[in-house]
Amino acid sequence: MKRHLVSTADLTRDDALLILDTAEELAQLSGRAVKKLPTLRGRTVVNLFFEDSTRTKTSFEVAEKRLSADVINFSAKGSSVSKGESLKDTALTLQAMGADAVVIRHHASGAPARLAQSDWLHGSVINAGDGTHEHPTQALLDAFTMRRHLNAGLGKDLAGRRVTIVGDVLHSRVARSNVHLLTTLGARVTFVAPPTLLPIGIQNWPCEISYDLDSVLPKTDALMMLRVQRERMNAAFFPTEREYSRRYGMNGLRMAQLPEHAIVMHPGPMVRGMEITAEVADSPRCTVVEQVANGVSVRMAVLYLLLGGATLADAPAAAPRTDSVENVQ
Repeated sequence: MKRHLVSTADLTRDDALLILDTAEELAQLSGRAVKKLPTLRGRTVVNLFFEDSTRTKTSFEVAEKRLSADVINFSAKGSSVSKGESLKDTALTLQAMGADAVVIRHHASGAPARLAQSDWLHGSVINAGDGTHEHPTQALLDAFTMRRHLNAGLGKDLAGRRVTIVGDVLHSRVARSNVHLLTTLGARVTFVAPPTLLPIGIQNWPCEISYDLDSVLPKTDALMMLRVQRERMNAAFFPTEREYSRRYGMNGLRMAQLPEHAIVMHPGPMVRGMEITAEVADSPRCTVVEQVANGVSVRMAVLYLLLGGATLADAPAAAPRTDSVENVQ
């Protein structure tokens, strides 16, 4: 593992499998009466969020606290950032406070990379979503969920599996992170979207493109629906919501076209009636709630590997593979 997690493109297959396998070990904690490990006791993790977030921010905070880290939640609203303070000065302030890691979500693409490449911080930087660039821990939890459902156990990747990602690819950092990670893990990725919601240069991405959702459903192992991100749009990208839903929305009839083993995913938040119907969202085949739970385990794994040790074999006595997971009551 490298010092930072900014992009899934930086992860090798072994890196990705190490995170997923570690998350599998840490997931055992969720069923214990005491869910905490002392692994990061004495370490300080700052959640630096310049954009609103519910699932990601809460998930990271839960993960940090389960690893016994000291947690500081920093919101741009109500802070010196709202008075015009720069990212550099904010970072220097956090460094002066002794931050060992910063989890950052920023509206500007590239902000986490700038932070990681600078000498403003000495700790690790974890990208929790930057503009329309990437969201690496979301891709990792998505891969973790797929691996569990598609019978790929510890040490195994997603070789040969077909993943279809549908919707607003243009504005989706989740799509960008997933295409890198899933390809690294051996999966075949197909994007389905209106031409107006596909980014320039997508033909150079390691993926296939389709404009017909119905044609790809029968050969899909995991179907990921994306939200139309109206807050990032400054023009009309499709005629009407009804037309978009008719051509690219997931409903019961389309779910019936999927293979029996296939799952339906969504990074959230879902807009019911737009990209997904209530029938599909509430179906046992939909993994949205499970993805949220898996996000805690995956983010614990990332924090553990970045701050607690490079490999499980090198872990201290409090690490998951020694006595922590087994003996916590």
